[in-house]
Order: sequence, then C-alpha cells, then structure tokens
Amino acid sequence: MLPIGVLISGGGSTLENLVQRIRDGRLAGVRIAQVVSSRSAVRGVEIARAAGLTVEIVRRRDFADGAAFSAAVADVLDGAEVELVAMGGFLCHWQLPDRYAWRVLNIHPALLPEFGGRGMYGRHVHEAVLAAGRRESGCTVHIVDQEYDHGPIVAQQRVPVLAGDTPDTLAERVLAAERELYPRVIGEAARRGVAWLRTFSRPGAGREHP
Repeated sequence: MLPIGVLISGGGSTLENLVQRIRDGRLAGVRIAQVVSSRSAVRGVEIARAAGLTVEIVRRRDFADGAAFSAAVADVLDGAEVELVAMGGFLCHWQLPDRYAWRVLNIHPALLPEFGGRGMYGRHVHEAVLAAGRRESGCTVHIVDQEYDHGPIVAQQRVPVLAGDTPDTLAERVLAAERELYPRVIGEAARRGVAWLRTFSRPGAGREHP
C-alpha cells in the first residue's frame, strides 16, 4: 500500500476525487496518509476531516520565510512516512527538499509547457487558452521541481476547445479529464513503485492518455 500525502489550499476537488476512487476501488494500492493545507477555513479541510484523514494546517504567514515554511511541510510529510506527494491546488511555493525529488506530482489544467508558470492557476489558465485562440486544451501531470509547472511531464490528456466556450465551460471539461488522469498516474506509481517516476527524466518520456 503506497502512503501518499496530498497538499491543498482550497476547495479540495482533487482530494475529494482521490478519496472517492480509493473507497470504490478504482484507485487500488494507495492510502492517503497525510493531508497538508496552507489554509484552515477551506472546503478541502472539511473533506479531509469528514473522510477521517489526518490533516495538518501549515500556513505560510506563520513562518519567517519560505525556507522555514517548506521545512515545516516536509516535516509533516516525514512524520506520516509519506512516499509520494500529490499536489492538489497547493498555491504556496514549496522549496522541495532533496529527499523529495522525483516523489512529488502536480496536475496542471493545461497542456504544459504552454500556459504554465507563476500566476497560471485556476480560471487564469482557461482565460489565457481562450485568448490565445487554441482549439484544444487539457491537463498535465508532471513531476515537481523547484520551478513553477516546470518538471518532467508524466502524462497529458487533451480536450477540445469548443465554439462559444467560456473559461467556466472549458474548466469543467478540463476538470473531468483531470479526475481521470491524476488517479491513473498515481495508481501506476503504486503498481510500479515510485522509482518509476525517474524514468521521465528522459526527453519525450511523457505519454498521452486518450
């Protein structure tokens, strides 16, 4: 059983999806050992507590600098003996300790490397995709490194951009793809072992999922 940590900052839709899929058996071999939230009064915390998960609130403002905050997040994960970390809308920059290299995943609501980087999250991403006139968008699961939305791509799933789309309608379509792709990648890491993620250091190693 692969113990994972989930990092959240808001509504917890990613966390809720993982909880549901673990419960109904669609995500096998995985247990959520720790949830870390950078905010206390958010729905994601309520979801975690309702599911009986261990939740720790680690707020950036409670620390003198980013290094101290990042160390505190890592300490919580260490205490839960987490082997893989899944970011689920975590809006704080986590300065990744060396011991977590190749063990942290993120899902981004666009086809990286486009429409990524600082400030590109949530609705902002979909607005940018539409403003650029793209005919398709999607989501990307990638390995987290020290830069925003930068690490090696593990998998992507594409969705069409339809005539008349708004940021909200596009977001719904991308979210549906995220709900399928993220658990699929996490499940594969559980089956193959977390070391499997290191294979994506090779250029072009990421895969498309229909």
